[in-house]
Amino acid sequence: MNPKPIFYLFALLFFTQITIAQITVDDPEIKKMVTEIKADNLEATVKKLVSFGTRHTLSDTKSNSRGIGAAQRWVKLEFEKYALASNGRLTTTMDFFDVKADGKRIAKDSQLANVMATLKGTDPADDRVLIVSGHIDSRVTDVMDAKADSPGANDDGSGVAAMMELSKIMSKRAFPYTIIFVAVTGEEQGLYGAKHLAEVAKQEKWNIVAMLNNDMIGNSLSSGTNLRDNTKFRVFSEATPYLETEDEAKMRKLTNRDNDSPSRLLARYIKTVTEQYVEQLEVNLVYRNDRFLRGGDHTPFSQNGFTAVRFCEMNENFDHQHQDLRTENAIKYGDLPEFMDFEYLRKITASNLVTLANLAWAPKSPTNVVIEVKDLTNFSTLAWKPANDKKVHGYQILIRETSDANWQKSVFLTDTRATIPYSKDNFLFAVQAVDELGHASLPIFPIPVR
Repeated sequence: MNPKPIFYLFALLFFTQITIAQITVDDPEIKKMVTEIKADNLEATVKKLVSFGTRHTLSDTKSNSRGIGAAQRWVKLEFEKYALASNGRLTTTMDFFDVKADGKRIAKDSQLANVMATLKGTDPADDRVLIVSGHIDSRVTDVMDAKADSPGANDDGSGVAAMMELSKIMSKRAFPYTIIFVAVTGEEQGLYGAKHLAEVAKQEKWNIVAMLNNDMIGNSLSSGTNLRDNTKFRVFSEATPYLETEDEAKMRKLTNRDNDSPSRLLARYIKTVTEQYVEQLEVNLVYRNDRFLRGGDHTPFSQNGFTAVRFCEMNENFDHQHQDLRTENAIKYGDLPEFMDFEYLRKITASNLVTLANLAWAPKSPTNVVIEVKDLTNFSTLAWKPANDKKVHGYQILIRETSDANWQKSVFLTDTRATIPYSKDNFLFAVQAVDELGHASLPIFPIPVR
């Protein structure tokens, strides 16, 4: 008797059982946190940031009412208020650093600062770190004009307001590992604040799981085309990692994982949890590091080998971006709060929250994830070492066709090995660990073994 038909029948029955067992779970605490994000609070924060007149990187640092220094000190004071509800776990600092004149956008040697709030993880054995950022500096048409009014409401008061709202809400909860909320500076002059922080993280060997950069997330009306849409936003992620080694490049080419860099896997994760928890919001995955020939504060993190992405509105309005305040031909130019959509900003802030919370409560990822290639078969066998984490309830195998941008199916199981009726010739896979509330680790792409 040929044993193969019996094996295939068993595999199909096994697959059916684990598919039926698959359940999508909503964590009620995450849903509650989403309801705590208020559009009115975000609007008030943006207007307060605008009230400082200009937040140009090289503007006044001594005044208590105008310039980037006053704005940074206000953000730090707000962090200190949030810390009161954190049982001592949220701490804040101004991280000062020096930059040299570069003959381009830094006119003279200057001291800059990032404003940081660190929510310490509750598990001393867990060194994982999440970072969420927005840039506090602003600009007008002339990037070197440090004196003109530069409201920077959307670019990037929106990202700073979102980051601050997240820190206020999340600092009331306990997470096993650390979350850093940061208002970086010097973005418009050359990503200086992000470069400094990324280099510190690399030197000190921070175990950064994900870096979320929020830059222009509060405008829903495009210039020129007049498209209005507050139901979609973009997440940008790199294709080939900047620091890919020769061996990693060889494996990428061998397995055709050109669309599955760590940042791409993070971007798909963001799409999955956002569309699970946030109503009327769809994530548009843009498969490039940033807009065409442009960059943002996630870029230095990518360049230093970290997994980083950018959140950005779906349609940019260039009448209100990098513009002097003026009216020409009945068009009002300038980055002012009146042109923002604060309900849209609330939803994108919620996307950040559900991503951070799911990751911060998730078990560690499985390790040594492999796909067996010793036999020619229309089934695929995946195996992995269990995650070293007592919170693990089981594992999900994620499945998609090679031509599809997003995961199409997932299979839940409690074992660390599975044979599924999907051919590795036609499908791509990844494996993630999950707990009982559905918090999932970032997926791990398998490598082939014989």
